[in-house]
Amino acid sequence: MNKRFDGRVAIVTGASRGIGLAIAERLVAEGAKVTVTARKPEPLAEAVQELGGPEHALGVPGKADDEEHQAEAVAKTLETFGRVDLLVNNTGINPAYGPLIELDHGVARKTFEVNVLGALSWTQQAYRAWMAEHGGAVLNVSSVAGLRPAPGIGFYGATKAMLVHITKELAVELGPGVRVNGIAPAVVKTRFATALYEGKEDEVAANYPLQRLGMPSDITGAAAFLLSDEASWITGQVLVLDGGVTLRGGV
Repeated sequence: MNKRFDGRVAIVTGASRGIGLAIAERLVAEGAKVTVTARKPEPLAEAVQELGGPEHALGVPGKADDEEHQAEAVAKTLETFGRVDLLVNNTGINPAYGPLIELDHGVARKTFEVNVLGALSWTQQAYRAWMAEHGGAVLNVSSVAGLRPAPGIGFYGATKAMLVHITKELAVELGPGVRVNGIAPAVVKTRFATALYEGKEDEVAANYPLQRLGMPSDITGAAAFLLSDEASWITGQVLVLDGGVTLRGGV
């Protein structure tokens, strides 16, 4: 595989499984060293082993919206690998399902703090510690739910819509040294999205022109491209990865 990330170091949040781990695997396969984060230490340790062990990966457990955890992860990355060139803000939560009119405000605040403020804070930490002086690239993982109404997961979609806007704002603010882009997947077959397709996968997939749901491997190529020098004239963009479902008005 192309080694376009030789000598580069990435932090990928929420990467003990699913899309985050798949992106981390792709970056390592293309030559990067990677720090991965997640809330639970045990699955994170397993992810580090899947990524090739300490020679290739470092795991730092903690809560994604905890600024002390963020600072620790950035500091340990610098201490272990010497730089922080790439940041993937993948962590996202969706603890509520149902209409907005019935949404618990405490749940809403937590979702906002993780999905929006968390991503912004991770970017601030990486920028101050390394990217401001040396440059870099940031990738925010949004969702097609942030592009159009998504009944049942409306507040999650609202946070992802704000993440899209923050992506564009940061692209303007941090250029030319730091590029900031995003991806907006539709339903990808991960544990996180199980409630959206379990027991009805054929029915859900029938709405997609490509007639199937996404896999984590469908996300990694676009993610790696936007983080690479091949995308050196691309910033402030959010690439939709949806099997065509938004062409039919779905999410």
